[in-house]
Amino acid sequence: MKRAWLDQSDESLRAWFAERGEKPMRIRQVRQWLFQQRAESFAGMTDLPQKLREQLDAEFTIFGSVIDRHMIATDGTQKLVLRWQDGRRIECVMIPEGERRTACISTQVGCAMGCVFCASGLNGVERNLTRGEILEELIRIRNVTAPGERLTNVVVMGMGEPMANLDNLLAALDTAGRKDGLDLGARHVTISTVGLPVKMRRLAEHGKAYHLAVSLHAPNDELRSQIVPTNQHTGIEPILAAADAYFEQTGRQVTYEYVVLGGINDQPIHATQLANLLRGRKAYVNLIPFNAVEGLPYRDPKPRDLRHLIDTLRSAGVAVNIRKRKGADIDAACGQLRRKVEAEAQANAAQATADARAALATN
Repeated sequence: MKRAWLDQSDESLRAWFAERGEKPMRIRQVRQWLFQQRAESFAGMTDLPQKLREQLDAEFTIFGSVIDRHMIATDGTQKLVLRWQDGRRIECVMIPEGERRTACISTQVGCAMGCVFCASGLNGVERNLTRGEILEELIRIRNVTAPGERLTNVVVMGMGEPMANLDNLLAALDTAGRKDGLDLGARHVTISTVGLPVKMRRLAEHGKAYHLAVSLHAPNDELRSQIVPTNQHTGIEPILAAADAYFEQTGRQVTYEYVVLGGINDQPIHATQLANLLRGRKAYVNLIPFNAVEGLPYRDPKPRDLRHLIDTLRSAGVAVNIRKRKGADIDAACGQLRRKVEAEAQANAAQATADARAALATN
């Protein structure tokens, strides 16, 4: 099986080229084709010798995935379902907003956090994505933008819990941030987490000022443990303490994501508790009205409840925003399209099996 180019270290690549009598500059040339010129095969890298291109193609693969589905919403949002060589699938999204082109990427196949409203974790977690697979998402998403456009922002809010795959994520972001990579500055990258305090503190020590978003979703431990089961092992206070430490060490304001579930976490008592929880903190609340997921029993919040939540937070001096819904007509909420594609694949396989059996029976 061919090796994934994007998963190779510079050291291993230098050794590979040296064995073939080639200089390390060849690494830079290949990187330029991948990151700047959108090459999707070695064959088109015309400033490399023909024999070298053939050797590269024989041993490496640029992309380890196949695009199973590419959908474009009426608002310009584009969503890809990528299928890896082991048959597993993930989602990634390109979100246009004015001059911004934001990639929303995944870090795991599935998710183990079990948030009750999220389609990504309905079947649990299957595995971590590798450094190269995370990089491949970014390149795939960049490649669906118009010629001459570049990714301006990254949000790590796709499938999986980023802090549970932190080593591979940081390695991928370090490569993407290089001038000869995608030139993505740390201040244009947001990493989301349900709140793993030890990993949050480790991220603060990484030395790069990534933006941190904590998926809070409830203002008290009892309710949060119902919505985010992992809260039973952490609790809100240690998460807030780690977020405060992140702000103190990096100077980056922490965003608190809050999916608003109608009648569950959007009542006046919840608004008051949330305001009291965040009052005095350098915090920004991103309210996300629930996006209906087939098979889940939750509903959108009522406009008056959402308005009361906003007013209560603002009266406490807490900055708040309502996230715009993007790509609704292509199932852009995390995990939805992947589940649909996998259900279709299973149905097609079952039908093919039934057809084969019917053909054998008639013979």
